Amino acid sequence: MTKLFDLEIPRRDAILNAALKEFAIQGYDNASTNVIAKEAGISKALMFHYVNSKQELFLAVYDYFNQLLRKEYYQKMNHAETDIFARLRLSYLLQLELLKQYPWILDFHKLSATTNSDEINAELKKRSVPEPSCPILEQIDLSKFRDDLDIEKCKQIILWANVGFTQQILDNIRASQRKDLDYPHILATLDAYLEELRTIFYKS
Repeated sequence: MTKLFDLEIPRRDAILNAALKEFAIQGYDNASTNVIAKEAGISKALMFHYVNSKQELFLAVYDYFNQLLRKEYYQKMNHAETDIFARLRLSYLLQLELLKQYPWILDFHKLSATTNSDEINAELKKRSVPEPSCPILEQIDLSKFRDDLDIEKCKQIILWANVGFTQQILDNIRASQRKDLDYPHILATLDAYLEELRTIFYKS
């Protein structure tokens, strides 16, 4: 059992964030434990007091963020909400709450890539289960859309806009050196963006 989760939250999260960032960017094989320790603000020797190996650290990171996303994102999405823009807003709110503490959490999916380690690949295979259903663009109220529009094309355009806006938020968060990001401003920008999309796609 890793000692990582016995730590106080600030130090634990510093290690988790540093490891998630390095594994997401470099992949398991090329990730450097020296970089992770330096990013976390601790010595490599101390880091390996909390985890026994790079493999243990990777799997601890994988399991932690997998469970966190399921609990704090997928299970909290309200699929009974059929207004696509209201649903998108909730999705953003949930993501923003996670991003405040874990700036690289939306890159979690990159940790599923095949590695040169048979042991890691076997562990990932054991953990390979279908993602919880999160059909942002499915089962929505189509009656709100303008009659002259191709709904499927509209959904694709909304998806592209959603991906682009999410990336903009991520870039701003990661580029900022401040600990007090202006989340009210981010939310106000989001609401203005969603209202503009409503104006474009919905009936008056």
